[in-house]
Amino acid sequence: MSAKTIGGALREATARLKAGGIADPGRDARLLLARAAGLGADRLRLHEADDFQGATALAAMLEQRLVHMPVAMILGGREFWGRWFKVTTDTLVPRPETETLIEKALSQPFTNLLDLGTGSGAIAVTLLAERACARGIATDISDAALAVAAENAKAADLGDRLELRRANWFAGLEGQFDLIVSNPPYIGRAELAGLAPDVRNWDPEVALSPGADALAAYRMICAAAPGFLAPLGRLIVEIGATQGAAVSELFKECGMQQINVIPDLDGRDRVVSGVFSEK
Repeated sequence: MSAKTIGGALREATARLKAGGIADPGRDARLLLARAAGLGADRLRLHEADDFQGATALAAMLEQRLVHMPVAMILGGREFWGRWFKVTTDTLVPRPETETLIEKALSQPFTNLLDLGTGSGAIAVTLLAERACARGIATDISDAALAVAAENAKAADLGDRLELRRANWFAGLEGQFDLIVSNPPYIGRAELAGLAPDVRNWDPEVALSPGADALAAYRMICAAAPGFLAPLGRLIVEIGATQGAAVSELFKECGMQQINVIPDLDGRDRVVSGVFSEK
């Protein structure tokens, strides 16, 4: 890139991403330029007139973004609930919508947590970091994802409060939990082609889609959850925007009460929660 100042580099990077069809070129250019310049993105404006020394690094990152590699994967992570989480192509990128689940989970006390399909560990790590007396188990079928989750748990200084297990949902688990959470795959296989390339080409398909039946993961979770929930334990799951009614019905069928569908900040149905009745 020919720009000599940080401000000039930002303008050129924004224009290049815009020409390449990137949806939010200004935001992405700021994040990538900040990394190349060794600055916080919120500090760039204060340094617009400074010489820019990171042209080679920025050019490489722009090439990655122009093939729709998510910014979080280019940078190696992203912020979620105020903490930095490592992500790779083996994990979903934690998204702001999932903070709706975090907010609901933190609205009541819990001491024993189970996170199903943990991926990067963003949900389990966040909840345990916010509740210092709680412990938990997080499962995933991917060894590579569990390795990322272990790094994120270590960065959050959780010590031995989070146990990571390679498991297909509840397989091999014992005991009861007062909170079970999950952001399972919920996109039907036929819908994958319609996803944005940032998601379709980079997020692991196993974390996006359970196959032809978009509700398959919820059916399994709801069928098994009663055997793992303590009396008055809570089940909270993230859902697709059109799945509130269907997942609520599955909750009802497995004995959940106080069932709520909770919208995200954009007003789209995002989370279903329920309380298991006394056994």
